[in-house]
Amino acid sequence: MKIDSESLRVRLGETLDLARTPTLSPALCKSDKHYAARLLKHVAQLSEFQQLLYATNQRAVLLIFQAMDAAGKDGAIRYVMSGVNPQGCQVFSFKHPSEAELQHDFLWRSTRDLPERGRIGIFNRSYYEEVLIVRVHRDILGSEGLTEENVAAGGGDKHFWQSRYRSILDMERHLHANGTRIIKFFLHISKEEQRKRFIERIDNPQKSWKFSAADIQERKFWPRYMTAYEQCLSATSTRDSPWYVVPADDKNNSRLIVSQIVLETFRALGLAYPQGDAERLKDLKAFRSELTR
Repeated sequence: MKIDSESLRVRLGETLDLARTPTLSPALCKSDKHYAARLLKHVAQLSEFQQLLYATNQRAVLLIFQAMDAAGKDGAIRYVMSGVNPQGCQVFSFKHPSEAELQHDFLWRSTRDLPERGRIGIFNRSYYEEVLIVRVHRDILGSEGLTEENVAAGGGDKHFWQSRYRSILDMERHLHANGTRIIKFFLHISKEEQRKRFIERIDNPQKSWKFSAADIQERKFWPRYMTAYEQCLSATSTRDSPWYVVPADDKNNSRLIVSQIVLETFRALGLAYPQGDAERLKDLKAFRSELTR
């Protein structure tokens, strides 16, 4: 089955209803063997593109993954990027900000980890947490040095979040203009599938360490998170830095969709190995002649 990535792309200003947005897509493969072969092909192509990206040294690619817990962010990153040279790929996970990070603006800590030209950067969670978890748990604003008075002074609650969206859009426009291509994935898992995966984690000694009481508590805020995601994705998905809502109830499907979208993005960059001018080709010919004496 063909992957229609355009149907998953969010349009700027689009009204989203995640409760009505599928978390499960039709099977993209006939069997596990078929899935493994298809993913392997994608991985091999991504490896080739990563080498091209490094050789040209003119652009960077940033992949952002956001999702509810247990949606498969770690697995998608691990499997999709499994064939990429570790020297050309950097993965960063953003946890609770440190005391030093809280002394800066909300974008500061993530901008330090943006990918260099020629590299792929991956954010497992990102600066978008500042308009997602912080919006659901407003008390976090207090630790950021922002009081209710600060928010009110900015024109009220709605204006405050719109202001943060604008800051994000401005930064992403700046990055795009300077050669960084940004692709953003929201792995859309259902609450029921999350429940099943949590139980699997608890029952598996190799995964139970991942589970905490906070995971149960956060499920209680599911409707608030969905509202925060709907508004965030709609306000920050542009043609140059798009959001894709990826059905995540089937891990195999979601990994194929993510890898396909990344491949399409690389193809659109039109990368080619540097050819060199006449003087460079003359030098190479001379070097070859010397080495074959």
